[in-house]
Amino acid sequence: MAHTSAAHARVRDEIVRLAHRGSPMPEFARAVGDALARAVPAEGTCLMTTDPATMLPTAEFVENGLPAAELLRLVEIEVREPDFNSWAQLARAPRPAGSLSGATAGDLDRSLRQREIRRPGGFSDELRVMLGDGTGTWGQLTVFREAGRPYFTPAEVEFAASIAGVVTDGLRRGLLLGGAQAGDDDVGLLVLDADDGVRMCNRAADHLLDELGTGGRAGARLPLVISSVARQARSLFGPAPGAAPEPAGARPARARARTRTGRWLIVRGSLLDDGPDPQVAVMLEAARPAEMAPLMVDAYGFTDSERRVTELVARGLSTKQIAARLRVSSYTVQDHLKSIFAKSGSGSRGDLIARLFLDHHAVSLTSGAAADAG
Repeated sequence: MAHTSAAHARVRDEIVRLAHRGSPMPEFARAVGDALARAVPAEGTCLMTTDPATMLPTAEFVENGLPAAELLRLVEIEVREPDFNSWAQLARAPRPAGSLSGATAGDLDRSLRQREIRRPGGFSDELRVMLGDGTGTWGQLTVFREAGRPYFTPAEVEFAASIAGVVTDGLRRGLLLGGAQAGDDDVGLLVLDADDGVRMCNRAADHLLDELGTGGRAGARLPLVISSVARQARSLFGPAPGAAPEPAGARPARARARTRTGRWLIVRGSLLDDGPDPQVAVMLEAARPAEMAPLMVDAYGFTDSERRVTELVARGLSTKQIAARLRVSSYTVQDHLKSIFAKSGSGSRGDLIARLFLDHHAVSLTSGAAADAG
């Protein structure tokens, strides 16, 4: 068990580093599949990017998967016909991963896609991982085994679920970096050299740097959060010369920061190249309500259940949807909301969302949030 835990920790740290590579999407998808296979052996992977608003696939990156025609039929089944462990079901589930064998109690042929597509293609069990965060669902990862191989175990499903957020972070970084490089005015992009010198800065980043400011620090060239995120990104790929090795459990280079105008930003760092003096891309974008929810949770001492309800409210889910996601009754959700409103001084859902940005308690938590893993 200890050996397995250590192996899983190494795989997770490797995926964290991959998420910060700034690699093209095909390379990122292939590397994630290779790394995950060391903890969850499989014969193939398929990573799809999706439209976060509709969850419809927008691009696929397949290793040893199905031909294009069969893949299109899978999408058709997904959007038009009922089946086990669908992406829509996973999006509502408390855990973002599940195996087909688990959903069908070991009888894979109960699944339409298994009978019609996967079994004729020589495949057996599949493990699906929903890739989403507080801003939406950005992708779907499937790993699958060939006929005759063992089904995925509950422990393997649990590990896949545990790295869903890390893979989502890498996927989101890649999409943001591509958008910023293509001229997306909503995403600020800085490219820093090894000494934090600015090699490139787009217009959005230039404006946001002015909003962040340097806090009057003598000799400061950049806001502290920018340098902190850049250094964390570099640390993931090895300690500085003469420094002690990083402890196990790599932490993403990601921070929340409040500008002088009161706006909250999410700041992410990714390495652009290898070598002794790697460049770092730092991306800045406006924070969404769900990304600010952890600050309010800490400020008001919400329970674990209240924390989860707050995050789902921030994502726009109704009471009925929250109840389905948490597998509790609507009355239980309403009881949690009453407690949340009482603790935070909110009078409604709208007021609660507003406080995610406006409450003064969040200011004192900024430094703690800077180290928060996404």
